[in-house]
Amino acid sequence: MSIKLNHTIVNVRDKRESATFFVELFGLPAPVPFGPFLDVEVANEVTLAFCDSDEDVEPQHYAFLVSDAEFDQIFGRIKERRLDYWADPRKSRKGEINHNFGGRGVYFEDPSGHFLEIITRPYET
Repeated sequence: MSIKLNHTIVNVRDKRESATFFVELFGLPAPVPFGPFLDVEVANEVTLAFCDSDEDVEPQHYAFLVSDAEFDQIFGRIKERRLDYWADPRKSRKGEINHNFGGRGVYFEDPSGHFLEIITRPYET
């Protein structure tokens, strides 16, 4: 099967603020304007199309598989910015990371309240 996710629209309060936050934290190239969107491409050819929402933003969850070195870099930026972070999606373990499946993971929020997650090992099912 050759079906791949190509892009998804990320509704936010301020597309420039959210897209810039994302690329700075993840160490990615600057967002590219495309129509009403600011596009950010991640390594697996998926584009996150940041779009200003006219409605209240419904927070979503976006999880990203990263290398150990990328985790260190991104987590370092999270701490530099003094962002709140959690080891779990229930936000009961604030200021901690997890070690699920022999890796590391952490949850944090973007400026619009989307719940972002970075993990170094995929979840086992």
